[in-house]
Amino acid sequence: MNEALSIERTVTDAAASPWWKGAVIYQIYPRSFADSNGDGVGDLRGIIAHLDHVAELGCDAIWISPFFTSPMADFGYDVADYRGVDPIFGTLDDFDALVDRAHALGLRVLIDQVYSHSSDQHPWFAESRISRDNPRADWYVWADPKPDGSPPNNWQSVFGGPSWTWDARREQYYHHSFLKEQPQLNLHNPAVQQAVLDVARFWLDRGVDGFRIDALNFAMHDPALTDNPPVANPAKRTRPFDLQHHVHNQSHPDLATFAQRLRALTDEYAAVFTVAEVGGEQAAAEMKAYTAGDVRLNSAYGFDFLYADALTPDVVRQAIRDWPGADGEGWPSWALSNHDAPRFASRWWGEEHRDAFVRVALLLLMAMRGSAILYQGEELGLPQARVPFDRLRDPEAIANWPQTLGRDGARTPMPWTDDPDGGFGSGNPWLPIDPVHLDYNVAGQRADPGSILHWCRRAVALRHTHEALRGGAIRLLDETSDALVAFERVADGERLVCVFNLSDREVPYPAPGGSALLACGGANPVASTLPPASGYVVSC
Repeated sequence: MNEALSIERTVTDAAASPWWKGAVIYQIYPRSFADSNGDGVGDLRGIIAHLDHVAELGCDAIWISPFFTSPMADFGYDVADYRGVDPIFGTLDDFDALVDRAHALGLRVLIDQVYSHSSDQHPWFAESRISRDNPRADWYVWADPKPDGSPPNNWQSVFGGPSWTWDARREQYYHHSFLKEQPQLNLHNPAVQQAVLDVARFWLDRGVDGFRIDALNFAMHDPALTDNPPVANPAKRTRPFDLQHHVHNQSHPDLATFAQRLRALTDEYAAVFTVAEVGGEQAAAEMKAYTAGDVRLNSAYGFDFLYADALTPDVVRQAIRDWPGADGEGWPSWALSNHDAPRFASRWWGEEHRDAFVRVALLLLMAMRGSAILYQGEELGLPQARVPFDRLRDPEAIANWPQTLGRDGARTPMPWTDDPDGGFGSGNPWLPIDPVHLDYNVAGQRADPGSILHWCRRAVALRHTHEALRGGAIRLLDETSDALVAFERVADGERLVCVFNLSDREVPYPAPGGSALLACGGANPVASTLPPASGYVVSC
């Protein structure tokens, strides 16, 4: 590990309060990070073997996507045992070893918590579906059919079709926002709330430093089961889910109260961080509600960038306006792509000049006010992998093919070397390695000082060495440009000007002067124009 980076992070941790404000969090999708036993699936021991890479990036924490016991209908987001490690990933002892190694490297450990649904193979659901009067009968969302036998209302599943499945044993429908194998937990039930809080305590007692709460706004519904209103004049849609306004199937006001219960628990443990995933039409307002004051979750992130078709100044400016830093406001987190969203390098740009734009995007992410989430491979500039239809594994990708990029292309194995298996550890991985990715491998970029990997390290280091970037205030300097976004970051008497040209043309901008702390694409703070795909952070 690079000693200078280690010392820098330690000093920052000591000076900052709390550690997660402005932190850089590295998301690990365990199936695809590294395979330690050659079975084709990444595992916890594989993560341990490569934690040095994350530490060398200068990250503050890792977030590990689900590794819990699961039948893998949705690859771990269908949990059958919230306190168990699925054998394909290893054991609880392996997880404990991972936490110990991460902490030794100065990395905190965040894990997913999935409170909106479980697997249909979870013992809770097995008991709930037996009858209408068993002890867990009300632990899931059950409802009688309409008189004609059809589902209770018009709610649609994210993955296509009605979000209700008939169960002959109870002679009722059960609700599922996602796959039918993911029945909806009834988080309105205090016993269910206590059960999932007990799960959180289990992992906190094992040394985790926080949680990413999956699909939090899906976790509570309108108990009256009111129909959702239709979207007027919808554009082309790939899913029936997109034809409705999701007013009643999610985002119940009582979720804010549950957030307080979870925060009260995590406050019993030192330096714990909670960040909620929140998507949908009302994401900005809901993120504020779940993080308001100092008694709810620490942070939330939405889909401002994850589902954006293009990285435009308007997209960036709106994200900044949504989180101005008002009194009582929570703390935002930002992600450009993840295991559910196609990789930003391909979603926003074609092959020409892609690497230049990736550098701009990474510097922009490190300059934003909020915590930054890097998804594995983004530090390499990985494009979306090409996965043949007959190798697709993601149920959503299969259902919507070929209308969307799907999720599998963002989940293929991490390329550690230029060997045929990418150094992943298996010649027959669960998803194929795109040969193009081998050109972006870690070992090759580590040896090249001009690589995107080294650029990412520099951008992360810049964030850590300037409190104005890590936790300072933000103010837009340009409100109208269709090509350029400019803002300032201010803290403790330091003022940094951050300017980014997100277009493929040269753009005029008044030279701010000062000293460029980091610049890319030929941008120069003493020049009156910015070249295409360029940017800088300047100390003024």
